[in-house]
Amino acid sequence: MNKPKPILKVVLPLLLGVGLVWYSLSKISVPILVQYFKEADYSWIFLGVILGILSHASRAYRWLYMAEPLGFKPKFGNSFMAVYSAYLINFTIPRAGEIARASILTNYEGIPFDKGFGTIVAERVADTLMLLSIIAIAFFLEFEFIYNFFAEKFNPTSLLLGITALLLGALAVFIFIKKSHTKFALKVKGFVTGLIEGALSIFKMKNKWAFIGHTFFIWTMYVLMFYVTTFALPELQDISIAAVLIGFILASFSIAATNGGIGSFPEAIVIAFSLFGMADDPSRAFGWIMWSTQTLVIIVLGGLSLLYLPIYNRKKTTV
Repeated sequence: MNKPKPILKVVLPLLLGVGLVWYSLSKISVPILVQYFKEADYSWIFLGVILGILSHASRAYRWLYMAEPLGFKPKFGNSFMAVYSAYLINFTIPRAGEIARASILTNYEGIPFDKGFGTIVAERVADTLMLLSIIAIAFFLEFEFIYNFFAEKFNPTSLLLGITALLLGALAVFIFIKKSHTKFALKVKGFVTGLIEGALSIFKMKNKWAFIGHTFFIWTMYVLMFYVTTFALPELQDISIAAVLIGFILASFSIAATNGGIGSFPEAIVIAFSLFGMADDPSRAFGWIMWSTQTLVIIVLGGLSLLYLPIYNRKKTTV
C-alpha cells in the first residue's frame, strides 16, 4: 500500500518540470531564446560559474568541521566530490543526493551512515536559517514596495483585515500544533525542535565561528552568483538589488519544486522580475541562461566526481 508514495515523489516533480518546460517555451519562441544565448556576455556568466564553484567548495570544507567532533578527519577532496555528486543525483531523484552524499562519505571515509547523514541534516538547518534571513532582509528593504503592491491590489481596509486574519490564523495554528498530538502536529513540532536543536548545536562546535563564516560565505556567493549573471544581458543591467533578492528567493524555492529546478527556475524568475516591471522575454531568457549554465557545471563536475572518486581513493590508499 505504501509503494505508490515513493514513486509519486519521483514522478510528480518530473512531470511538473516537463510541463513547466513546455509552458516556458510556449511563452518565448525558441529562435528568440537562442538569440539571447548568442548575444549574452559570457564573461559575466563565467564569473557566476566561478562564484558557484567557490560556494560549493566552501560547503565541502564547512562539512569537515562537523565531522571532527565525530572523531573523523575526512579529506577535502572526498567532501568536495561528494557535494557535486549529491547535486547531480538530485536531478534524477529529488532529495536523494543527501543520502548519496552520506553513502559516499561512508564508503571512502568510513563515517557511519547515520552519523554522516545527521551532519548533512544539521547543515541544512544552517542553510534554512540563512535563506530565512535573506527573506527577512528583502522584506525590510522593500517593505514599502511590498505594502504598496498589495495596497494597489486590495482595499487598505481589506488589506489590514486580511493581515489581522492571517496573524490570528497563524496564532491559532501555533496553539493547535502546540497542544495537539496528531501525526501532522507531531511532525511539525519535531521539525521545529530539530531546527532549534540544530541551530544551537552549531554554537557548541569547536570551530563554530569558522563554520558560521563559511555559511555566510556560501550564501553570499549564491547571491553574488545570481547578481553578476544578470549583467550578461543588457536588458537587465539596471536591475535593482530588491529584484535580485526577490528573484533569488523564488528561484531557490523553485529548485525544490522540480528536479533541480527544471522548468520552474525560469518561470520563478519571470514572476519575481515582473513585480518590478521588467519585460518577460529577457527575464525568461536570463532564467534559462542561469539554470542551463549552472546545471551544465553540476553535470560535468558531478559526473567527473562520480568517476574519479574510486580512482582518487585508490591512489590515497596505495601511497
